[in-house]
Amino acid sequence: MANTSKNDAAENSAAGAGRLAGRVALVTGASRGIGFAVARRFAAEGAHVIATARTVGGLEELDDLVQADGNAITLAPVDLLQLDQIDVLCASIYQRFKKLDILIGNAGMLGKLTPMAHADPKEWQRVFTLNVHANQRLIRACDAVLRQSDAGRAVFVTSGAAQGLKPFWAAYGASKAALDAMVKTYAEETRKTNLRVNLISPGPVATGMRAQAFPGEKPETITQPAQVADLFVRLCEPTCSKHGEVVRYGEN
Repeated sequence: MANTSKNDAAENSAAGAGRLAGRVALVTGASRGIGFAVARRFAAEGAHVIATARTVGGLEELDDLVQADGNAITLAPVDLLQLDQIDVLCASIYQRFKKLDILIGNAGMLGKLTPMAHADPKEWQRVFTLNVHANQRLIRACDAVLRQSDAGRAVFVTSGAAQGLKPFWAAYGASKAALDAMVKTYAEETRKTNLRVNLISPGPVATGMRAQAFPGEKPETITQPAQVADLFVRLCEPTCSKHGEVVRYGEN
């Protein structure tokens, strides 16, 4: 992990302010879009954020904004497609913090929208590796440190495409359906613990992935990433009791 910016985690919540004060949070896909907005909001709410993504430039931009807000963050450039790196990341979190309070599985890949019969096998594998296998590896590697928390929270980002069965969206939709099943299973396995495990379906949000899927859409006409961040905060507060649910933005 890269050096922590500006302040130590303890200083981040020294005043005791914020709905996530003193919590340690890992956010994947934090270099842009929803992950970027959630990481910044979590830091503003008093959490010490470990922000991970492949795009170093985006992480550095996040770091600049978080520091300007007067908060702390740790940057961890990691390619989640390299699954072994996830084990190293989670081991580093334990060594440094001895616990993990919040896991946000946000990183995802749309893949090429194409008929099933034309799907490239390598592209299909990449989509499933990031959307499914990387999140399973995060659960496997982070479960022990999440259980060290008095109120561990794990939230994963799903999509209406998991149920929508849209033509040409097979790789993305199938991978999100697999993610849903996997996370709901994990929720059942942790029902009698301090963990609370949920999925968020954010709906149409102005992200790079959305622009890739709908290039003619005006981004200002749909939900902005910062608007969705509050729902993540609500599901990650120690008082949250939701468990094993798909929480849709705008409905709760």
